[in-house]
Amino acid sequence: MRPVPPPGETATAFRIPVRVYFQDTDAGGIVYHARYLDYFERCRMDWLRACHGPVSRLAVDSGVLFIVRAVAIEYLAPARLDDDLEVSLAPADVRGAQLDLRQQVVRADTLLVDGRVQLACVSAAHLRPTRIPPSLRDSLSSRGSTHPSPACT
Repeated sequence: MRPVPPPGETATAFRIPVRVYFQDTDAGGIVYHARYLDYFERCRMDWLRACHGPVSRLAVDSGVLFIVRAVAIEYLAPARLDDDLEVSLAPADVRGAQLDLRQQVVRADTLLVDGRVQLACVSAAHLRPTRIPPSLRDSLSSRGSTHPSPACT
């Protein structure tokens, strides 16, 4: 098991608590590997909501959507039924039509899962790649906030 990196090594912009429920686990009480993608998604949606407001308004207000283009995950240690976890997100790079994120799952001081998620910005009307609007880019690249005060700017 790898300890959580020191604060300076990985700046965390946003984090949410997650408790492991029965439906998250396999027959052995271990979190099923694909469930971590759900945890990552929940954190991203809450982060986008904190940055922009209701996610359902993103397409209306900005004319864009974010879709997952690529995911890379390293599983370092298992989470188990009833564990209290913290899922975090930090923008790694914001450019053009692409948003790269680092996402992690931690239990206490132990890093369980380390992931990289690449999002593509697409037009809401045509689902074709489009540049991230400047106002949205500025709020998404901010690194200074943490839950429970999830302001993006």
